[in-house]
Amino acid sequence: MKSVLLFLIYLLLSSCNQPIKKATMNKKIVIAHRGASGYLPEHTLEAKTMAHAMNVDFIEQDVVLSKDNIPMVIHDIYLDDVTNVAIIFPDRKRIDNRFYVIDFTFAELKTLQVSERFNPKTGEQVYKTRFPKGKGNFKLHSLQEEIELIQGLNVSTKKNIGIYPEIKDPEFHQKEGKKLTEIVLKILANYGYKTKKDKCILQCFDAKELERIRVELKSSLFLVQLMEFPEETKQLNHFATYADGIGPWYRQILDQKINGKFTFTSLVSDAHQLGLKVHPYTFRADALAEFNSFEEMMETLLIEANIDGAFTDFPDLVVNFLKEKQ
Repeated sequence: MKSVLLFLIYLLLSSCNQPIKKATMNKKIVIAHRGASGYLPEHTLEAKTMAHAMNVDFIEQDVVLSKDNIPMVIHDIYLDDVTNVAIIFPDRKRIDNRFYVIDFTFAELKTLQVSERFNPKTGEQVYKTRFPKGKGNFKLHSLQEEIELIQGLNVSTKKNIGIYPEIKDPEFHQKEGKKLTEIVLKILANYGYKTKKDKCILQCFDAKELERIRVELKSSLFLVQLMEFPEETKQLNHFATYADGIGPWYRQILDQKINGKFTFTSLVSDAHQLGLKVHPYTFRADALAEFNSFEEMMETLLIEANIDGAFTDFPDLVVNFLKEKQ
């Protein structure tokens, strides 16, 4: 009788342990890339609200400074590919014919209309099937405004969706006499984002700046080193001395496609051996490149390559895919 009881206890414990494999799937995070940017103009509060409703894990904020040192949520240091700045302030472009966020005050930036991304030279919309360019009434906003939106929605919906800010072009800001990183870290701390336990992941392409954030500025946040160039894959050991994860271009993970099946580089396994999470960019259902379908892209990278999360313009599709895989 005792052996039968022990056997039953063993079976019970075994069944309790079964979901552990599924729990690892739960750890694969969905990051709303510039919000739900496949459906609404990128980095608008509307796109962030939609992403929040899609039950993502994190929502991304690219951050640059205004002339009066307000951190603005916009993809990069330029204004002319997502706003009507060339119409409203035609004389404010620099010698390179570009319009820079840093040359405008917060009040001036608030007067601009935000549009679906377009080529500033031709006026052509980049992603043809997305929200129509020039339609709607979308505005720029500050990092503080977005954090308050997300935290407010977390309260009202009983969710705990995190933020995933990026320090954009810190070297440019430093040359302009601006302390973007310090300003962002102070704001994050003011809103309760100080340690790895908080729902905030901080990212940057500039390796020197991200290391400075950890070493000199002594940040305890979860840090992700973004990667763009092939030679950076050889620097994983160094990245692991200050970062908690890497954010590579997804093609750095793919090797070859043989008989319809992808093989992979060693990037993910090498990163995992160093304790680094891997969050590649960008999963776009309307820009598939080497994939036959978005389903194939998700299956290949999230399951077969075993990445830990994904930046996506279509958060609902990735959230639903991972739900089905659990």
